[in-house]
Amino acid sequence: MSHQAFTHEARLYSVEQIREIETRALAHQSEVTLMQKAGLAAAELAIKIGASNLAPVLILAGPGNNGGDAFEAGYQLTRQGYKVICVMCGKFEKYSQDAQAALQVAKDAGLEFIEPGALINATSQDWSLVIDGLFGIGLKRAPEAEIARLIELVNNLAVERAIPVLAIDVPSGLNADTGQPVSSNSAVIQASHTITFIANKTGLHTGSGKDYAGKVTVNQLAIPEDFFPECRSHLNERTSLLHALTPRKQNSHKGSFGDVVILGGAKGVAGAAILAARAAQYAGAGRIYCSMLAEAPAYDSLHPEIMFRKLGEVSLAGATVVIGPGLGASASAYALLSSAIQTARALIIDADALNLIAADTKLQAFLRNRNTPCILTPHPLEAARLLNKSVADIQNNRLLAAHTLAQQFNAVAILKGSGSIICDRDGSLLINTTGNPALASGGTGDVLAGVAGALLAQGCNSMDAARVAVWVHGHAADELVALGTGPIGLTASELLPAIRSSINQMAYQAAHWQLIHSPDPILNQPGC
Repeated sequence: MSHQAFTHEARLYSVEQIREIETRALAHQSEVTLMQKAGLAAAELAIKIGASNLAPVLILAGPGNNGGDAFEAGYQLTRQGYKVICVMCGKFEKYSQDAQAALQVAKDAGLEFIEPGALINATSQDWSLVIDGLFGIGLKRAPEAEIARLIELVNNLAVERAIPVLAIDVPSGLNADTGQPVSSNSAVIQASHTITFIANKTGLHTGSGKDYAGKVTVNQLAIPEDFFPECRSHLNERTSLLHALTPRKQNSHKGSFGDVVILGGAKGVAGAAILAARAAQYAGAGRIYCSMLAEAPAYDSLHPEIMFRKLGEVSLAGATVVIGPGLGASASAYALLSSAIQTARALIIDADALNLIAADTKLQAFLRNRNTPCILTPHPLEAARLLNKSVADIQNNRLLAAHTLAQQFNAVAILKGSGSIICDRDGSLLINTTGNPALASGGTGDVLAGVAGALLAQGCNSMDAARVAVWVHGHAADELVALGTGPIGLTASELLPAIRSSINQMAYQAAHWQLIHSPDPILNQPGC
């Protein structure tokens, strides 16, 4: 995975890393402090997304440096002619020196301050925009009492009156590392926009983070690049994927693009295997074989290109194998999985196959002993079974869960869900940027497994096959929803043409990208 392909906005850092960067930057800050830069950036974005002279801007300022950023934002808006009312939730003597200075400047500029109780009991709640500066990345426990009621009030008002809410750094109450509320009963600001400082945070993009953060903007605060440590976690974005796809040569044939074998389809769930096979077809595999535990149809009437075989009739040694869609839990399923793990050249393990592995240490040992890593595609419940944890444990630290899966099972792990996570054994981690609730329906996981299999068969390595598959799978759903198909009622089958279109668009862009990023052998000749 080429780290040079990632923008600063795509790099993801933990709270601990952000603190280290901030400490270095504070030791070298100029006359314009980081807090002043943050406040100005927040004010500029507030104006773009809805601050108006028709109604006041409401600012919630917490007891820490997040509150100081809010004071600075209020000052900047006030000096530009906006009416600003600030709810101050901290005591002056407990603020840092920079926050105290920001508070004094805001007061001198004419910013109006009120107590939390006054806002909660106010009869008029007409705001053009709300800025959340209550808590930043350091919050360890749930907001309490009056502040929790403030958060509930703002969330209700935002929905009832369509008021935009801008969170400073991270929506208050959200864990910036995990993307979950800081505790199970925590109140969390429901932001329409978040402006996050220094660098992007993992928790804004996975788990519940995407629901709370809204549209995320990153502002580096002009901190020099050499202040930032090496980054192992990134957003899975289109531009970072272009190196993974190779333009097709004119002198090609079906054997050039690999064989995919789908193993699954027990009685009553044969459709899962057929969906995976069709997805592999649309994603560009050369030949697709489908071997089912149930009696297979003579052919697929919609896609007669797919070849059906009895179990044992297709060699797995030279093929890319997708096992699990509709596999079931029978003795035959177990034997088939055991054989696939030990013999398949390349392997994607999905659905029922994951549950069989979770329950059997012998299968787990076979996985660890493979020469090449497989791809695992669990949703949170399957991941919980594999790691012998609860679903809450998985969701409360999705990054750790994905990394543990990859290490423990010699795999590239795709932990599905909002902000799906792709992680390899070495800890290189990606959070996907595409997808929507339209994918929360039966069969979409089978489609993802088939797409990943097709990409593996065409020569992608396990990590690239996983990350491209997850991205195009989500992008297909995004495109369909944008055209009015879904999110309610979108079916897995409807994804297939959109996936094909997305892969072809990416392949075209990849060819152009590789052309402009490769040295020209003619122009590089001596004398040119």
